[in-house]
Amino acid sequence: MKILLAAVNAKYIHSNPGVYSLKMYADRVQKPEAYAKTSADIEIAEYTINNFTEQMLEDIYRRKPDAVGFSCYIWNITCVTELVRDLHKILPDTDIWLGGPEVSYDAKELLEREPELLGIMKGEGEEIFAELTGFYRTLGTSVRCAERKGQAEQKKIAKPLTKGRQHGGESFRKGLEQIPGLVFRKENGEIWEQETRTALDMDRLPFIYEGSDGYEHRILYYESSRGCPFSCSYCLSSLDKSVRFRKWELVKKELNFFLEQKVPQVKFVDRTFNCSKSHAMAIWRHIAEHDNGITNFHFEIAADLMDEEELSLMEKVRPGLIQLEIGVQSTNPVVIREICRKMDWEKVRKTAERIHGGGRVHQHLDLIAGLPYEDYDSFHRSFNDVYTLEPEQLQLGFLKVLKGSHMYKMAERYGLVYREQPPYEVLATHWLSYEEIRRLKGVENMVEVYYNSGQFGNILKLLVDRLKDAFHLYEQLAEYYEEQGLNGKNHSRMARYEILYGFILKQTEMERGRDAAGHVGNGLEEMEDALVCDCYLRENCKSRPVFALDQVPYKEQIRTLAAGFRSLGTQVHAEVLRSGEVWLFDYRDREPLSRNARMVLLGRI
Repeated sequence: MKILLAAVNAKYIHSNPGVYSLKMYADRVQKPEAYAKTSADIEIAEYTINNFTEQMLEDIYRRKPDAVGFSCYIWNITCVTELVRDLHKILPDTDIWLGGPEVSYDAKELLEREPELLGIMKGEGEEIFAELTGFYRTLGTSVRCAERKGQAEQKKIAKPLTKGRQHGGESFRKGLEQIPGLVFRKENGEIWEQETRTALDMDRLPFIYEGSDGYEHRILYYESSRGCPFSCSYCLSSLDKSVRFRKWELVKKELNFFLEQKVPQVKFVDRTFNCSKSHAMAIWRHIAEHDNGITNFHFEIAADLMDEEELSLMEKVRPGLIQLEIGVQSTNPVVIREICRKMDWEKVRKTAERIHGGGRVHQHLDLIAGLPYEDYDSFHRSFNDVYTLEPEQLQLGFLKVLKGSHMYKMAERYGLVYREQPPYEVLATHWLSYEEIRRLKGVENMVEVYYNSGQFGNILKLLVDRLKDAFHLYEQLAEYYEEQGLNGKNHSRMARYEILYGFILKQTEMERGRDAAGHVGNGLEEMEDALVCDCYLRENCKSRPVFALDQVPYKEQIRTLAAGFRSLGTQVHAEVLRSGEVWLFDYRDREPLSRNARMVLLGRI
């Protein structure tokens, strides 16, 4: 009997902890003597949405599982649905199950739409899957195969029994009725929905990484708690207001495993990691005291809950040890109140400023466009409020109207127009037109390319200072990309600099002509120098930027000033700027958060 758990991830570097947790929990419950050993009964297959459906289909066919379960999320449900329809055609005896947040809310409706499915696991899946595995081990084959063979047997006797029934008259599917959390199709086509399971004790969950390897190029996900105490109307986590924590002794042991294995990044998936200060501080202190100099830990927090003790710790950790993701969503108090979110913006602002000032913790701040009562001007203000905090990443997302959320129920009241297919992203609201959403999409793209890449820091500061409005800068950049037909194309890193240079020339309406000394006014030289610095801060460019000063006339001065670094070759680069300053870019010594080279002023010419 072979059961396959299939995960379709967004990217190769991502992993799906859910399927591993299901397998290990089921193996431990069903075969405790074989715990932590590979089971021949349950296999795991991980794909990405970039794989062609045909490739996934071929791989699953080659494995020929008796039952297959797909882990379903908003980013993969379209791909999974397509795969399920084709899989049933080539493996008609294979039972197909779905589970995960994207299918838990409307499981009955989904089963009615997709006849290929046998059933759906609702909510937390570990205990459901363990009992389902026990059902299959007892049956010894798939339900569909058992029913087909049963029907074949009935043809040999004078009075055939009802389709789907064993010799004794019992349905092969009868045992499924005893498993809470299942929604499945009975042999007569009726959809049977079992009661929801009670929440699982976190201490009973297995540690999914022990005994495995291959951590070098993947993000590892870890949960020390489940549930969320808050009630944000757009979020499914708000449906489970109880928060359960894993026992500290277990968490400490598992943190030590990550540290001993020198895992590059561990991403906590706890919904609001610091909702319990004692829990958060125990983990933060431990990773700080046992820092291996390599592993980075990512946490999603509520910044307004941070107190002096926590902030003081953030100022002492190794730069790069901790990343904090802070969901701001909006700085408009009317919007925050309407979405049932608890956030003190002033506290968030002060916390983010203090963490930024410490220079040790990477901050990722989030905004959501399309929330109720947030019009274009309001979002403009929210954007600028967050931008002034200078986070390492500024995520501009768009409201997704998730089935089962309070926002979903309020969609008509808010005038929410959203996509019919996943990810159900907003197209318009009472406060935002589609044209404005489209413009914000352009801003999002420019922020991702120029701000979040971390490769344009100096020039962006100059441009924002010049315009006095960060949002306007990215808005105008988006318009420039559209005017020049630059959207939808793959641009190289150097091309992005050259495009930005063209934007600068257009915005400042400057001529390239210079006087005898080679100078122009209106700050163009300063911006050209900033572009050159940004360009060389990340890497020693293989080709000269078009906006860089010709270095040939200064060859001897550069050789003299950089004489002490000559033996380092491409590990350093010396550059004369239009200001007359000569800078050395040292790629051996990089800033831990930005990964930019260290700059050393060699002198002036």
